[in-house]
Amino acid sequence: MIRALWTGASGMNAQQVSLDNIANNLANVNTTGFKKQNTEFSSLLYQKLQRKQTDNNGDPKPVIAQVGTGVRVSSLTSVYTQGIMQETGNDTDFCIEGRGLFRIQMPDGTEAYTRNGSFQYAIEGDGVTLATADGYAVLDRDGQRIHFGEEYSVDRISVDSYGRFNYRDDEGNAVSLGIQMGLAQFNNPAGLDKLSDSYFIESPNSGTPRYEGDDAGLKESNIHATYLEGSNVQTIDEIVNLITTQRAYEMNSKVISAADEMMQQANNLR
Repeated sequence: MIRALWTGASGMNAQQVSLDNIANNLANVNTTGFKKQNTEFSSLLYQKLQRKQTDNNGDPKPVIAQVGTGVRVSSLTSVYTQGIMQETGNDTDFCIEGRGLFRIQMPDGTEAYTRNGSFQYAIEGDGVTLATADGYAVLDRDGQRIHFGEEYSVDRISVDSYGRFNYRDDEGNAVSLGIQMGLAQFNNPAGLDKLSDSYFIESPNSGTPRYEGDDAGLKESNIHATYLEGSNVQTIDEIVNLITTQRAYEMNSKVISAADEMMQQANNLR
């Protein structure tokens, strides 16, 4: 009965983590570029109730008497499916169609990555730099800040589906500026280390970044200007998971209550 108490408690703890994850998914249902997480479970150690594995004739038994000791959360796996493209009409909003991630320069000089393409032009020096809402510079394919001098008018700058920046001259012709937006891919994007504000950084689990344009083995992503990528959270699925988690939590609590009542009855024997 003591084993049942611990097993039920482990189930309640695991379902609590699952509930926390569902709550986070639902909280970010409208977060640009957010990728939902799924809760994965695994069983704990098993205890053998019989040490002898053979019958009286020395033949192996068809089954082994083992009982589990509960469950734990093995991982919270990010799902990198494509979110819905939402039109904004803003020239500095970009949506990635594919596996790429925008390359961002953090304040300490390191590189971070994001699917949130809500950018804007920030005044810097003698011109403007394409930056995130937090003021972090967006990088091009060479790992340099995307900067335009004061001779350029930002309302004439456009980006094509390959992420190349063009400038409309006085005659209305699109002239290439020789700058292309930098995108990176990872062999295991689910292993990326998550930061706040929808930023990711590489980790030993994700592997090193593979840059589009430099790695011939990658299928390059498309970029859609004036669009943003919505969250890939499906509200209906999360509500179903919420109900399932609540029921599982309730059943594990009843296991603990039943085990407690059985112990009370055993203690009252005379």
